[in-house]
Amino acid sequence: MKIKKILISQPEPANGSPYTELILKYKIGIDFIPFFRVEPLQAKEFRLQKVNILEHTAVVFTSRTAIDAFFKICEELRITVAESMKYFCVSEAIALYLQKYIVYRKRKIFFGNGSVTSIIEAISAKHKNEFFLLTVADNCKTDLNKVFLKSKLKHSTAVLVKTVNSDLSTLDLKSYDMMVFYSPSDVKSLKENFPDFVQNSLQIATYGPTTLKALKAAKLNSSVVAPTPEAPSIAKALHNYFEQK
Repeated sequence: MKIKKILISQPEPANGSPYTELILKYKIGIDFIPFFRVEPLQAKEFRLQKVNILEHTAVVFTSRTAIDAFFKICEELRITVAESMKYFCVSEAIALYLQKYIVYRKRKIFFGNGSVTSIIEAISAKHKNEFFLLTVADNCKTDLNKVFLKSKLKHSTAVLVKTVNSDLSTLDLKSYDMMVFYSPSDVKSLKENFPDFVQNSLQIATYGPTTLKALKAAKLNSSVVAPTPEAPSIAKALHNYFEQK
């Protein structure tokens, strides 16, 4: 089956698209339509979790969205975060984003290399006695908790952001030959927007093991998978797929 039109479940890239070469080389049409959006919790929603931010001596962030939500909630609840609070981030890029809210000091801001487990390495023995607040989204609570439990670090978890499905009711899935999913939330949105969806000949590409797992749980199949050693990105995986056709 020749792929002529692809639906990618993400916003269109602002600064150049990695799919441009595919579009030109294979004469493919690509639409970018987000299947969900991420929103910060309201203060009243956060209160229901009964988490006391000021009991903690360190905060863990895995996204810029969580940072925005954390300081928004602190402002709404009139919480003054102690100067001694330490911050641990999954990557340097996320750590640098903290400059939007606090003075960046290396003695209280630490970061990993992009993976959840690298946060544990950044904590090391030096900070193991802190009381950590894990800031998470409503759909990715498990992995972060698991590594902290395994490391026997004192922590509690606060959901700060929630995923909200996009309204896809006007979308004609039959007009596409392939869909690309980057998150389990994409699969969830597909099933909730189209409860009677049948895959038939529609091809699906997935990025990440959790997305592939969610797709299989929904009894759907993926014909293109990334990342792999040969295809670290979806764009590369699609290129390889089309080369073999």
